[in-house]
Amino acid sequence: MWTSEEFGQEHADKPGVLLADGTEPGPVYFEAGSGATMHRSTDWWVYDGTVADRHHPYAYDTTGPEGDWDTHLAEVRARAVPVPADLATLIEQLGRQLTTLASEEPLAALRAATVLERLAATTATGAALRIDPDDAEWETIARALGVSEQTARARLTRYALRG
Repeated sequence: MWTSEEFGQEHADKPGVLLADGTEPGPVYFEAGSGATMHRSTDWWVYDGTVADRHHPYAYDTTGPEGDWDTHLAEVRARAVPVPADLATLIEQLGRQLTTLASEEPLAALRAATVLERLAATTATGAALRIDPDDAEWETIARALGVSEQTARARLTRYALRG
């Protein structure tokens, strides 16, 4: 499963299979002996006839799907509202320092993480309360956050209810 730390499960995916005409094939059915139920799968590793080692997908050439995945995430990032460069740099530095601190002083890292959680929650609540959904369409809000409309609504509602 491919995920993006930046967007969480919103853009999680896994390699798939496309036929030459661009359509997705139907499921492959596995006979498991007698019984009314047959296992079926649309996972990538069942389509080449060898029942590939699904636990080691990188033993296979996945450059095509990975390239598509990278392109998709780049398009999502390009549509999303940018984080100011100086703030993005600070966040990256903070991440590196916290990773080091977690190795050297785990209790101090936990304390710092707690402070950051509170700061993030307070900031998110204040920002959510300043967004008027009547002034901006949910599609625009979702695109700016890099998520679906459903996720954008849920996120803003969750933050606003904290306030």
